[in-house]
Amino acid sequence: MNKLLSILAKDLAELEKAADTLHYSFDKCRHIDFTAGLDNDALESFEALTSRFARLSDMLIQKVFRTIDMVELEDAGTVRDRINRAAKKKIIADADVFVEIRLLRNEIAHEYQSETIHVIFEKVLQMTPALLEGVDLTLNYAAGIP
Repeated sequence: MNKLLSILAKDLAELEKAADTLHYSFDKCRHIDFTAGLDNDALESFEALTSRFARLSDMLIQKVFRTIDMVELEDAGTVRDRINRAAKKKIIADADVFVEIRLLRNEIAHEYQSETIHVIFEKVLQMTPALLEGVDLTLNYAAGIP
């Protein structure tokens, strides 16, 4: 059990750093008006935002939720199972929102068409606050694990 708690502590420290980095990109990008198009600097900022969003969602759902489940002796199950358990434990506010976050992460990973990338940028801007809130709730929950 001590080994799992050590892994969880390491995962949570990495999660916090990644959340800080995403927050920085979010603050930078939410003030960019991309209705008239994006110059190279703005495009680079949005690329960083989407990459950081995808990385943080992976860390939270694939690593931290899984480690918490292991510490609490839960079955592994599917990604949806992990998300549903996290919502049941009040680690996250809404399971459906985190399913959307996971689907958006998959879109980011597999999007190659430049004409649809702006839609992804908009979705990431909309979903980032929920993801960051999920990180905060997770850190609060994990602080109560003995």
